[in-house]
Amino acid sequence: MPELPDIVAYLTALEPRVVGQPLIRVRLASPFLLRSVDPPLAQAEGCRVLGLRRLGKRIVFDLEGNLHLVLHLMIAGRLHWRPSGAALGTRTSLAAFDFPEGTLVLTEAGSKNRASLHIVRGEAALAEHARGGLEVLESDLSGFREALTRENHTLKRALTDPRLFSGIGNAYSDEILHRARLSPARLTSRLSGEEISTLYRATRGVLGEWTERLGAQARKSFPEKVTAFREGMAVHGRYGKPCPVCGTKVQRIVYAENQANYCPTCQTGGKLLADRALSQLLRSDWPKTLEELEERKRAPRSSS
Repeated sequence: MPELPDIVAYLTALEPRVVGQPLIRVRLASPFLLRSVDPPLAQAEGCRVLGLRRLGKRIVFDLEGNLHLVLHLMIAGRLHWRPSGAALGTRTSLAAFDFPEGTLVLTEAGSKNRASLHIVRGEAALAEHARGGLEVLESDLSGFREALTRENHTLKRALTDPRLFSGIGNAYSDEILHRARLSPARLTSRLSGEEISTLYRATRGVLGEWTERLGAQARKSFPEKVTAFREGMAVHGRYGKPCPVCGTKVQRIVYAENQANYCPTCQTGGKLLADRALSQLLRSDWPKTLEELEERKRAPRSSS
């Protein structure tokens, strides 16, 4: 799912292309994309784009007439800048937003149709789409501490909860926790004041650095290949590869459709976190260390 740095990169690329321009037409290829009926989408056509903004992981187009288009890409939604009038000719194409200088095409891989588009009128209606999470890059340490400790969760869950923190998802939470040298399974209620300060600095550092890096790329060309797996990431998407700090093999916990990637040496004191899928595969108690895991992988399986 595109997260804060990715959304900002999209906004950076879109700003010179659409702000001040009229939205000539919106073409929908999927009836499931539009999730609102009042005001009708047709009212947005012909209105100039007055500005762009990010609302959590959503992209907002501020239009004339106090209208706002709210686009949520979810996991597999992606944006592409194409020549004016580009056709919606592929199976993954969901919508096209036609502007004088080009067409913004929304695609979504897979068949679950999770991406969504709403049209609302007024700031009050727009605020209903906000999840209330803290904007860490705009917050001080006190505000960060309050949000982090408001509920008792694992750090991975807390950082990715949009009610607590805005714009952080699976990928950047892995990077943040690695930089802070904290386990994704640590409970927020058990952090020391020093650890909270370290996590605050790591969160601002990771988000700030990746936002600047991706923004610089977006100023050169439209970000066509937005992915959760970026070259230069320390642990996310690097399962089995060496940690860039200590060289230990990166491990992961797989749960539902998500995963947490971490370095046992840097983050968990050498201990492995229980991975339900792999422990079932091994048909034995979950090993406590990386060495024990490697030994069990090498050991021959007994037939039953």
